[in-house]
Amino acid sequence: GMDRQLIRRLKSGKLPVDAVLDLHGMYQDEAHNRLENFLIQSIRNDLRLLLVITGKGRSGQGVLRGKVPLWLKQSPQSANILTATPASPRHGGSGAYYVYLRRKRDYRM
Repeated sequence: GMDRQLIRRLKSGKLPVDAVLDLHGMYQDEAHNRLENFLIQSIRNDLRLLLVITGKGRSGQGVLRGKVPLWLKQSPQSANILTATPASPRHGGSGAYYVYLRRKRDYRM
């Protein structure tokens, strides 16, 4: 669904981020609910590129860092997610994820 040039620009942090969600310091339940609401609002507002900050956790083993990709795959909104990938160092590196949403005309309900 994405061409190579777009993927390269995404992974290098050269695409403009439309919205940011910072999950630092949240418990799993709260973070999961916030992520789901963030996705719903972003889809409603026709946003494309989201930045979800999880933090790296202690020794790089953050709980949220590991859970967010799973939550995105299991989300009722997953059909509207084109890709989710670790962010570039300029946007938090391994402590953050880019979530690239489908264009509204490509949404799957």
